[in-house]
Amino acid sequence: MPQAISPVRVSVVQFDPQVGTDHRSANLRRSLELATEAVNGGANLIVLPELSSCGYFFANRQDAFDHAEVIPNGPSVRAWIDFACRHRVYLAAGLNEIDGRQLFNTALLLGPDSLIGKYRKAHLWNLEKLWFTPGNTGFPVFDTPIGRIGLLICWDIWFPEVPRILSQQGADIICSLNNWAWTPAPLFDEAGKCMASYLTMTAAHVNNVFIAAASRIGEERDARYLGCSLIAGTNGWPIGKVASANREEILYADIDLSSARSAPIWNSLNDLQRDRRVDLYDQTLGYVQHRALPR
Repeated sequence: MPQAISPVRVSVVQFDPQVGTDHRSANLRRSLELATEAVNGGANLIVLPELSSCGYFFANRQDAFDHAEVIPNGPSVRAWIDFACRHRVYLAAGLNEIDGRQLFNTALLLGPDSLIGKYRKAHLWNLEKLWFTPGNTGFPVFDTPIGRIGLLICWDIWFPEVPRILSQQGADIICSLNNWAWTPAPLFDEAGKCMASYLTMTAAHVNNVFIAAASRIGEERDARYLGCSLIAGTNGWPIGKVASANREEILYADIDLSSARSAPIWNSLNDLQRDRRVDLYDQTLGYVQHRALPR
């Protein structure tokens, strides 16, 4: 297993990728410009938003196919691979993947030696169900020289099983790629944070894992996006600020990924991993699944 190098400077990039085939080259160009700025700021792990090459709100299934690309030979994938190799950094980025006749909302992890792996979004939000196939990759964790990296996408954070599974597989950090969308009010609390920010902080806290969450901003067709990107520490609190709801921003955090491995030991008697009652959870889950009402 690769030895983690600590500390790591993590960066999350918040910007406004627009849907529309005429925007694809501009989306890619802007993602690379901002990633370059992050590199110049010292980052060696950079996280871009969900579907950052193509925008989000497709008009229909054909429109979604028109925005898709293959892995690893699609134009965005090749450009991101070249970027990661040239700058000797790790990059998490989202795109619309085509595989035969299926489309997947996919997150890639790229590194200094090319493509490391991918994750296909398991939990599809709203109209995504009309064009994407639910992910079939499970929840992989990738061993890298800077630490063990997991991936999740947007709506996944509402399902506590996802960060729990990733943390149970030894993830030191979870890269969360998002297009957090406006939903019925209230959207923000008095501190300016949205519910997705709190869910991210909670997931980091209860799993004692770093989470780097990159969201997007702007408006697109009939959709509007929340921003609020953040990097949460193993104690759940943001490292530095939470990004605004409407500005292009890059956030940084210097973190010791190896600290995530000892973080669950809170005191002499409590350790989150050892305290888990899996003997009861399995029984309870079986009961809940048996009793679940049909929808």
